[in-house]
Amino acid sequence: MTTQETATRSAAALIRNEPVQARSTARLAALLDAAARTVDEIGYERLTTAMVADGAGASIGTVYRYFPDRIAVLQSLALRNVERVGDAVVAALPGAQDWRGGLGRAFDALVDAFRTEPGFASLRFGDVIDLRPVDSPPAGAELAVRVHRALVEAYGVADDGESLVATEAALVVADALIERAFAHDAAGDPGFLARGRAAMLAQFDQR
Repeated sequence: MTTQETATRSAAALIRNEPVQARSTARLAALLDAAARTVDEIGYERLTTAMVADGAGASIGTVYRYFPDRIAVLQSLALRNVERVGDAVVAALPGAQDWRGGLGRAFDALVDAFRTEPGFASLRFGDVIDLRPVDSPPAGAELAVRVHRALVEAYGVADDGESLVATEAALVVADALIERAFAHDAAGDPGFLARGRAAMLAQFDQR
């Protein structure tokens, strides 16, 4: 299953009609792409369903076929971010000499998402504006499980609760400082990025 297919399946619970054909899946992807571009341009606060329709070259009826309102659009986009960025972070982990290098590679993947994934710097995983469904765990917790499993498999990190908590703490700290680095600098403030990398490793050192 591709990342796009996984993201579509994850978003299905939030939209009116789950796509069952490739054409419908492509239409949903186009709507989310348009939403992401708009969030990049004006922020998530001002996003409207009409903007999504215009950006995708679709009718407003097409938007409402899949999404009951703008909040559902943002929730679905946040879920897609969880899938896409999570995949990139986990894929980046292997290949270093040790877990410190692996976490450094994960940090770089997060930074790259802020720079290249449309809408991510503003919306991130949705936790920033509490858009995730009420029965869902924090996105950071979900990503921590995936990252911890990759660390166990690639570097022999202890497969225990303490290491899992350290992994989540490392990701929370990294996310906060990367967000600060990009708050007023489209390229990412080097000072905050350096502190973010160091703080991420320090959390894991405290196991």
